[in-house]
Amino acid sequence: MRSLFHAAVARALPARCVPPYLPAPPRGRTIVVGAGKAAAAMAKAVEDNWPGPIGGLVVTRYGHGVPCRRIEVVEAAHPVPDRRGQAAALRILDLVRGMGADDRVLCLISGGASALLSLPAPGVTLADKQEIGARMLKSGATIAEINCVRKHLSGIKGGRLGVAARPASLLTLAISDVPGDDPSVIASGPTVADPSSSADALAVLEKYDINPPAAIVERLRSCADETPKPGDQRLSHARFTLVATPANALEAAAALARARGYRAVVLGDAVEGEARVVAREHAEIALRTDGPSVLVSGGETWVRVRGGGRGGRNAEYLLALALALEGRAGVHAIACDTDGIDGTEANAGCVIGPETLARARRLGVDADAHLDDNDAFGFFAALDDLVVTGPTRTNVNDFRAIVVEGVSGA
Repeated sequence: MRSLFHAAVARALPARCVPPYLPAPPRGRTIVVGAGKAAAAMAKAVEDNWPGPIGGLVVTRYGHGVPCRRIEVVEAAHPVPDRRGQAAALRILDLVRGMGADDRVLCLISGGASALLSLPAPGVTLADKQEIGARMLKSGATIAEINCVRKHLSGIKGGRLGVAARPASLLTLAISDVPGDDPSVIASGPTVADPSSSADALAVLEKYDINPPAAIVERLRSCADETPKPGDQRLSHARFTLVATPANALEAAAALARARGYRAVVLGDAVEGEARVVAREHAEIALRTDGPSVLVSGGETWVRVRGGGRGGRNAEYLLALALALEGRAGVHAIACDTDGIDGTEANAGCVIGPETLARARRLGVDADAHLDDNDAFGFFAALDDLVVTGPTRTNVNDFRAIVVEGVSGA
């Protein structure tokens, strides 16, 4: 199971996926900017393969940096933004402004950039964004809904960075971490047109019963300074290219499973839903599957936080999966975030097997109680079944694999 996860991650490593998409140098200058958990590794891949002068700045999560010679790397907070991310966003805007038509901006984007590239819109404070962001992360909102709100409270996302880069040519190279690979959702679309509106953002907050600070309500109701929409000529100089996707990563894992004699079934690269609900659905599929088979899936589940434990959506998925499987013989599973960090914890994810619940009972660990408290991390830590990789410096979202040995049957 771990080898399948590592194969998925390897397919999306910047050193592999970025170089084939690099353009020829322009007549003028090339400035590199970007943000995300993979941004520093992407910048290193550009440096190692760029034939001419280059400079710039990217911002990544604390602990995800790599040494670069010509492109500055700044580390900042994720998933709740901090002042280092805000300062980096301001500097990135300053870098791209004033460039000429013969120049190029190369923008490197990956998952996590929405929080890392945080520049509050006029009238909104960083504290306002921190508060609303933290509340949305616990609400059960999808990443598309969260990023819709982020775009309309930002001075750089939702196409605003792309507008600022005019008249230089702009190429965005992106590693997707969102279901559906929508450029306007990946990193909240800083260089592409935004089809959503301020009214849409306000509707998201109302849907999840989130009462935002007054400045945010005023901003969204006024619809002031809307994001550039599809067809906006201010983005006619911009191109967008995906260099790695969740589908690529899943196929790499599926190919490895097939090479080892398993039937590989891809359940989807854009699976969404509450983690414990998706787990029950996947358990039903596994129980009807004959082995040897591997069921792989990606996407992004979410957790509706009700308790006070330490979670991570992949850990919660696996704990709910173990309970639904009830120790079925021959069924094992792994669930990890490809960035190496499951939510805010230090593990990438966890593993389970037929003996998981029995081992927990022998240790006096109550699986149902841990799930009720959103404390899946505590459950798997007690069993020593955490998967710890450290930062992978890429991010194509969640990776899940259920391995079925022998004949399962309903």
